[in-house]
Amino acid sequence: MKKRNQINLMATGGLLILFVLYTISLIYIDVKPIGPKDSAVAFAAINGSVQRLFNVNMLLYNITDWLGLVAILVALGFAVLGFVQLIKRKSLLRVDRSILVLGGFYLLVIAAYLFFEYNIVNYRPVLINSILEASYPSSTTMLVMCIMPTAMMQFHRLIQNKTVRLVVNIVCGVFAVFMIVGRMLSGVHWFTDILGGILLSSTLIMLYYSVNVYIEFKQIQQPGDFEESD
Repeated sequence: MKKRNQINLMATGGLLILFVLYTISLIYIDVKPIGPKDSAVAFAAINGSVQRLFNVNMLLYNITDWLGLVAILVALGFAVLGFVQLIKRKSLLRVDRSILVLGGFYLLVIAAYLFFEYNIVNYRPVLINSILEASYPSSTTMLVMCIMPTAMMQFHRLIQNKTVRLVVNIVCGVFAVFMIVGRMLSGVHWFTDILGGILLSSTLIMLYYSVNVYIEFKQIQQPGDFEESD
């Protein structure tokens, strides 16, 4: 188990380094003003080609935008679950550790979103309501990629019926794939924005997974200190 924790930590660190290097590359490599209002974007040849291939589909953009609320509702569901446990157990420390970690994970996702909203790497390839908005990393991709896989991990723990659990997780997985592909085909993000969203989400999910595995390890060592009760 200790070796597993070390491997998870190394994987998380590796993904983080990869994301940082990838983000830095978007500042320097093949940067050209091919966006609206002469906004510049890196990997201009690749991004320009993909953008011309898919063009812009505002219907798909609106569909994926509204469906993003589904992911938010899933996150709110877990927040309500944690709040109910807090009320019933009368102590924050007696709330399921995995729920507390999930809450911290959501705060980290929000922090990452705000960071890139105020530290803009590049802008969208299209104007939204005549406004040039930040585009990296794709916030919808990051939202869905962070919430749905972690929800699947929670459902694996919370849903005892194997058939129901399998169906729910398949629905979550299909939804996540549809949202990412739909966002790509909508043409409202550069190709590199989608990749950045996937890479950042993978880093955060690996961190979430690593923390949960570590907690399970400590729970085995010290069950009294990590006991979850109703």
